[in-house]
Amino acid sequence: MPVRPPVDDETSERIVDVDVSAEMETSFLEYAYSVIYSRALPDARDGLKPVQRRILFGMDEMGIRPDKSHVKCARVVGQVMGLLHPHGDGAIYDALVRMAQSWSQRLPMIDGHGNFGSLDAGPAAMRYTECRMASAARAMTAGLDEDTVDFRPNYDGKETEPVVLPAALPNLLVNGSTGIAVGMATNIPPHNLVETIQALKHLSAHPDADIDALMRFIPGPDLPTGARSSGWRNPRRVPHRARFVQDPSHRPDRAGAPAPQGHRGHRTALLGRPGADHGADQDPGAEQEADRDR
Repeated sequence: MPVRPPVDDETSERIVDVDVSAEMETSFLEYAYSVIYSRALPDARDGLKPVQRRILFGMDEMGIRPDKSHVKCARVVGQVMGLLHPHGDGAIYDALVRMAQSWSQRLPMIDGHGNFGSLDAGPAAMRYTECRMASAARAMTAGLDEDTVDFRPNYDGKETEPVVLPAALPNLLVNGSTGIAVGMATNIPPHNLVETIQALKHLSAHPDADIDALMRFIPGPDLPTGARSSGWRNPRRVPHRARFVQDPSHRPDRAGAPAPQGHRGHRTALLGRPGADHGADQDPGAEQEADRDR
């Protein structure tokens, strides 16, 4: 009759009684903390979500700067996914694309080359598009090698990444942010860079300035879509309306065919759309100021 080997105390099965309600509360809080701080919401210091910060840091490390040539987006996505962001390539590429869209961010951080989509259509695949850092992104990463911010280990402990970028720009206000986490969310509209800098200068000289004083410099948001702001009776609630023009010279392609848009064969062009996505990062001097009724 075979003899059963002795049981090793170190490998023997141990049953621990755990209160289910306490375990669920602890596990849910840990999950919520991870979603809030590691994925969904921006850091107020640089206005970036972790994936956006890792994209800019990764491109800076790769030397894909504004004075260099564009590279395939797939190359950037692969580098960021392999070293910094342990999630799917789709999430990384979506964030990269949004940082290159002039209608998603007031001051794009990525200079894209190729089809980066439109208000109604998605971008081309990452193997077809190219990118490099925009001038604004260099202002966000400048000083990383000068011990200006803290670094921490990456997800596998083999590399390091910045906790926050030096961020010489007030990115959170200029580009805004939208995010949904666990139990909380954020929806910050973008604002004009010049107006924001003027307000910051005033706040530096007058630390006790209230919102009404700062709104003398920033009267309202500055949407990148070009929608028209109206209804300034209440400056804290600014409705936006789209603008459109009709091209009377447009005619149907063939006789008897219905007009594609508008009436009598006129083509309607939508110039600005309210409520579009806000920066999911252009030279501020080269972009037209949004129309405002003051």
